[in-house]
Amino acid sequence: MKLGTKKILVTGGAGFLGNFVVKKLLDRGVPRKNIFIPRSKDIDLRKWENCQKAVRGQDIIIHLAAVVGGIGYNQKIPGQMFYDNLMMGVQLIEAARLAKVEKFVATGTICAYPKHTPIPFAEANLWSGYPEETNAPYGLAKKMLLVQSQAYRQQYDFNSIYLLPVNLYGPGDNFNPDSSHVIPALIKKVADAKKSKQKYIEVWGTGNASREFLYVDDCAEGIVLATEKYNKPDPINLGAGREIKIKDLVETICKLMKFNGEIRWDSSKPDGQPRRMLDTRLAQKEFGFKAKTGFEKGLKKTIDWYLS
Repeated sequence: MKLGTKKILVTGGAGFLGNFVVKKLLDRGVPRKNIFIPRSKDIDLRKWENCQKAVRGQDIIIHLAAVVGGIGYNQKIPGQMFYDNLMMGVQLIEAARLAKVEKFVATGTICAYPKHTPIPFAEANLWSGYPEETNAPYGLAKKMLLVQSQAYRQQYDFNSIYLLPVNLYGPGDNFNPDSSHVIPALIKKVADAKKSKQKYIEVWGTGNASREFLYVDDCAEGIVLATEKYNKPDPINLGAGREIKIKDLVETICKLMKFNGEIRWDSSKPDGQPRRMLDTRLAQKEFGFKAKTGFEKGLKKTIDWYLS
């Protein structure tokens, strides 16, 4: 699919990942006037009539908008996480179908995988158990978009694809301590400790859980490649194919930020899912996606962006 002539709706296009996706579209020759970015303050996509309005006249929908956050945020507003993410996605797909949109790109989440998925997470294991409890409402709401995509393809021949990005990080991330994910939360913690000459930082959990992180620019490239080249019902992982223990992550951030203080672990707080690492072979086979950014290089860019 040549994107240059298409009218493209990017929900969440002004957000962290959305900014990078929009830049990739512009680099591919999509005119700025052909990219529509609805702002949540103007168009509330939880409302049916707004979804109808948003998709009108569009050729492609890239749905990135989500209510999203770290473990604490998931525990604080699980009902809102479920409702908002489900209603936005389900209504947008239905509105897009009725408007005869050519293609819908739904972004799911690593949180959709079962709590104890064999490592590396293969797409075939997506339904082999219940998600990790702290983020199950969010994960399941997003997972329903896969069910809908496949059902709509079967009944209506509607071209909807479903991507599963792993945890993202990079410049422009959310650094609000109430809702941020682990990397921005740690960077802010270390920066604040250095500023106030604090001799230690306190970190949630035991440090034994592992995570995989994908640099945001790499993820944006994967999404745009899939938009151009992938048209099948099967879900596809977008990841870097490497994992790091949270303990090692904290030590790496401290090293890059030259913080020599103590790391105190609060094991009364949850670790979340024990391990996360994706099998990324399908994305490479189907649309030639492979993450390019080295982890420390990406971390350094993120730290530099935050400090500046």
